[in-house]
Amino acid sequence: MTDAEAKARIAFLVAEINRHDRLYYVEAKPVIGDRDYDILYEELLRLERDWPQFRDPDSPTQRVSGAPTSAFAQVRHDPPMQSLDKTHAKGELAEFDAFVRKTVSGFTYLVEPKVDGVSISLRYEGRRLVRAATRGNGIVGDDVTVNVRTIRSVPLSLPDSAPDVLEVRGEVYMTRDGFAALNSREEAEGREAFANPRNACAGSLKQLDPKVTASRPLDIVIYNAGGEGCDGFARHSEMVTAFKKWGFPVAPWSRACATIDKVYAAIDELESLRHTFRFEIDGAVVKIDERGLYEVLGATAHGPRWARAYKYAPERAETVVESITVQVGRTGILTPVAELKPTELAGSTISRATLHNADQIARQDIRVGDHVWLVKAGDVIPAVESVMTEKRTGAERIFEMPLACPVCGGEVRRNDGEVAVRCVNPACPAQLARRVEHFASRDALDLRALGETVVEAMVAEKMISDPLDLFSVRVVDLYALDISGHRFGKNAQTVMDALKAARELPLHRWLYAVGIPNVGVTVAKSIAAEHEKFSDLADSPVLKNVLANDELKGRERKILAIKAEAARAVLSFFASDYGRSFLSRMAELGIDPIAEKTAPVASTGPLAGAGCVLTGALSRPRGEYAKLIERAGGVIQSAVTKKTRYLIAGENVGATKTEKARALGTEVIDEARLLAMLAESGT
Repeated sequence: MTDAEAKARIAFLVAEINRHDRLYYVEAKPVIGDRDYDILYEELLRLERDWPQFRDPDSPTQRVSGAPTSAFAQVRHDPPMQSLDKTHAKGELAEFDAFVRKTVSGFTYLVEPKVDGVSISLRYEGRRLVRAATRGNGIVGDDVTVNVRTIRSVPLSLPDSAPDVLEVRGEVYMTRDGFAALNSREEAEGREAFANPRNACAGSLKQLDPKVTASRPLDIVIYNAGGEGCDGFARHSEMVTAFKKWGFPVAPWSRACATIDKVYAAIDELESLRHTFRFEIDGAVVKIDERGLYEVLGATAHGPRWARAYKYAPERAETVVESITVQVGRTGILTPVAELKPTELAGSTISRATLHNADQIARQDIRVGDHVWLVKAGDVIPAVESVMTEKRTGAERIFEMPLACPVCGGEVRRNDGEVAVRCVNPACPAQLARRVEHFASRDALDLRALGETVVEAMVAEKMISDPLDLFSVRVVDLYALDISGHRFGKNAQTVMDALKAARELPLHRWLYAVGIPNVGVTVAKSIAAEHEKFSDLADSPVLKNVLANDELKGRERKILAIKAEAARAVLSFFASDYGRSFLSRMAELGIDPIAEKTAPVASTGPLAGAGCVLTGALSRPRGEYAKLIERAGGVIQSAVTKKTRYLIAGENVGATKTEKARALGTEVIDEARLLAMLAESGT
């Protein structure tokens, strides 16, 4: 291929992929399948790699191109991003209607879905996206441009029909299905699930690494004008139509209403449809369609007088806990699940709900046979809200966690400081697919193209019975693997190339990939820093010394970077039959990863030398925070001691924990304060 041919082909592929993105995200009318789309995308990647001089900064492949940041710059909104006054009853809407009719005449109402996400402002100059900012306090928000660029439904450039300078506003949201899948992954990794899609969305937008944001199922809806570019529209509905023509996703439903009675009917219709949208809605927005009346109606300091948000009442249903079963996840965590009398809730039939752990069951006092109120967390995930104790008959049974793994019959254990009960048998069949997924994950061996569906297909076809079996799989068998009716095809070579590269990855990546309980990314790095190669771990004097130190008391005991529970877990793994077999297989494969040199950490700043404990539901993975804290010179601790300087508290942290921390002289801070400290440390 000549330079001219490559340039032309790259231009064609960029236009074609952008067209398919528009058809999928904006028009909801895809004309090709995911596999065909991937083929186009992979060809573009290959051509841009070979001819980088022809790569456009706004190419679909460049959505994840920014480097991780340590903080977010501030953006001043002009005009401010206001909120809507909220109503919860139709009588309040009648008062709103009376005010409007007293002030103006000759208008139409427009009813739209109220998307429950994170408000965002997008600014285009020269028809290219130059800035994306969160609402913040309405006056000043955070610049999240690099992260928003990763959302595939956000156009990076606009057609010639759009204004040269344009600012639009909308809502970033997390898709319903994506939220459920994300929480499943979080729980499989032993992390706390996100409370609802909005929290998950907000945390995803504030990631320091845009690659993490790109991995989250985010989308966007544009519903309003910002500062410039839309003055010529007489009606809001006309402006939204133009947004769609310019390539922005807009709400898939709206109703024009001449009277308040028709507004009521539209609100009721929307409520009946609320669970059919890809996004979560918590109400309806009622606004005046005629934009020329906005200035007449004016605004308060809080929000415009020409619009109201009508909030729907939360939905719940009564059902019965018929039994409680236990599932075994990738890391061996035993998760109790309520098997419910099937009931209709939020547009679907619900027969199961996770109960998370034994502590949660005890806290809510949930018993087999109980009548319970069932809700959907964030309108997505079924959850038991409360028990109807007044309906108890005395026949209800208290649930107890099993004393052995329900799948393999092996030992189960609950470690100090954890809520999870785990099966400690690494060869447990229930853990295989999830262990292989973890083995292939980005922070582990980064085996591209080996996602959940592919791994489950390989396990089902008995191609693998252990993660290390991946290194013995033949490319011809992988090529022919059936993935939902399609051959795995050319992705087979991608996997083989990744497996070859994985052989050279450093010790800490392999240690994390093994999936040993209590050994996350940060702990794996700490352990790897004290060893030369993987095979040294099995009989490590360093880890044995950690355990010996843990048995000492008082002043004799030293504070070590490697915690006793992690050292015990690693030594126990390699002492087990499976661990010995794993190490033997590694030797047969000729793989013995070596440690890499660690990067220097900050010696100054507020976190230098500070003991830090992370607790509660945080907006981003704890491993990410731990890595940043350590780079800033901090020391991650598993529990608060007298040597702990900061307790970083997320959501749902009990008062007992924070009061105990303060009693020990530990300062309790939130995520915003932590980010400020990281920025001050230059991390």
